[in-house]
Amino acid sequence: MKKILVLLIAVSTIFSCSEDADDNAVAETNANINFKFSHHWDGTALNSSNYENLDLTNENGEVINIDRIRYLISRVELINTATGLRYLFDGYKFTDISDEDTYNFSPEINTIPTGSYALKFVWGFNEEDNTDGAYPDLNSASWNWPAMLGGGYHFLQFDGLYNVDTTSPSSFNYHNGTARVSDGVFEQNFAIINLSGPFMITNNATIEVKMNIAEFFKNPNTWDLNVLDTPLMPNYTAQKMMQENVMSVFSLGEITQ
Repeated sequence: MKKILVLLIAVSTIFSCSEDADDNAVAETNANINFKFSHHWDGTALNSSNYENLDLTNENGEVINIDRIRYLISRVELINTATGLRYLFDGYKFTDISDEDTYNFSPEINTIPTGSYALKFVWGFNEEDNTDGAYPDLNSASWNWPAMLGGGYHFLQFDGLYNVDTTSPSSFNYHNGTARVSDGVFEQNFAIINLSGPFMITNNATIEVKMNIAEFFKNPNTWDLNVLDTPLMPNYTAQKMMQENVMSVFSLGEITQ
C-alpha cells in the first residue's frame, strides 16, 4: 500500500482577544486518524478467506463466483463541517481483497483537530495523478491501463465467472479506468466519492469505509453480464456505466475511538 501521504493543511492555534494571550489561549485537542476498508455483498461479508468460495447473485439474476477484486482510491480527505477546513492525505491506497494487510489505510501524518467531519476521496486517479508509469509499485502489480486506451492505471479489476449455476459458465472481466471515446480520444473516468456524514471525531479514531461490491452491478445501471462481460476496457459505454455505478458502492461504517 502506497504511503506517500502528506497532510496539506496546517492548523493555526486559536488565541483569545485578551491582552494576555498566553493565559487565555484556547486549547485545541487533536486526534490521530486511521481508516479500515471492509467489503460485503449486500450484507454478506467478503474477505480473503471466503470471497472465492461463495455463489453470489447479482441484480440481473446471474449467479457469479469471484476470482479477483483489486481497486485503487486516492486523495483521501476529511472536511471539518464547522470550519470548512480540509485535511488531505495525499497519495493513494491500493487494495487487494486477497490480502487483508491492504484493507487498512494508516497515513504517516494523520493528526487533525477533533470536531465534526465528512469524508471524501477519489475513485481511481484524477487527471493530474493518472500519469503513465509514475508509480513503481503499481507497475510491478500489473496495474497499468493500456496506452491505446488512454494510459495511466486501472481503477478496478473485478474478475470471475457468471452463470455458474448452469452447465455453461462464462468469464467476466469488469475492469474500470480511462474511457476511450475513439482512436486517440479519451475521457477521464474517475469519480469523487463523498461520504457526507457528519460524524464526530472526539479522540484517536479508526474510520470504517464499507464497500458493497454488489452495487457495481445494480445502481443506477442494472448490469447484464450476458451482454457486458468481456472485453469491457475499450467499451466507452461500459466504462461510463461503471463510473455511474461506483457512486453507490461506498458507505461509512463504524467509527472506533
